[in-house]
Amino acid sequence: MSALRPAVFLDRDGTLNLQVVRAGKPYPPATLAEFALFPGVPEACAQLAAAGYVLVVATNQPDVGRGDQAQSVVEAMHARLRELVPALTHIEVCYAPGQGVAHAEDYRRKPAPGMITDAASNLGLDLARSWMVGDRWRDLDCGQRAGLRTVFIDFGYDEALRAAPDFTVKDFTAAAAVILRSTPLPESKSLPAPNPET
Repeated sequence: MSALRPAVFLDRDGTLNLQVVRAGKPYPPATLAEFALFPGVPEACAQLAAAGYVLVVATNQPDVGRGDQAQSVVEAMHARLRELVPALTHIEVCYAPGQGVAHAEDYRRKPAPGMITDAASNLGLDLARSWMVGDRWRDLDCGQRAGLRTVFIDFGYDEALRAAPDFTVKDFTAAAAVILRSTPLPESKSLPAPNPET
């Protein structure tokens, strides 16, 4: 059996693509026309993939579960995301409505770690060497419950964190840089031993 691989789990809205902020709260884009990546996201993802990370998007999309957005719209956004960021390996989505709706909570809905553990099982991932990047408390709690190191992208939302992240940055490019700086070089890329014959 092949060795387990490290991963970077990525929130979607406010991490990879622009969120809509109203009254200090972030919301997902409502239409495909509104879906746009932050600058530098494809390049940063390519760098993470080149460093050996499997890139997995883990996103709550409760508006579908509540009937406020068509699932086909979300799927179109994800098709666009795959086109724009070819380094992505997999996209996990939870459509559970949340917000106290009866039977709405789901083991996959962040902050629960189900999307991460499902992806780890299906893709052969090593969670002990993996990361979670996100812009909200649910992302951080989800990552920590799964045993991941966490990077928080701080937009100054009007909501409190429940747990302290390992790192705090201002954008996704900086988050990727933190992960790359913390990634040990594989043995094949380590510096050669000095030649004793001089």
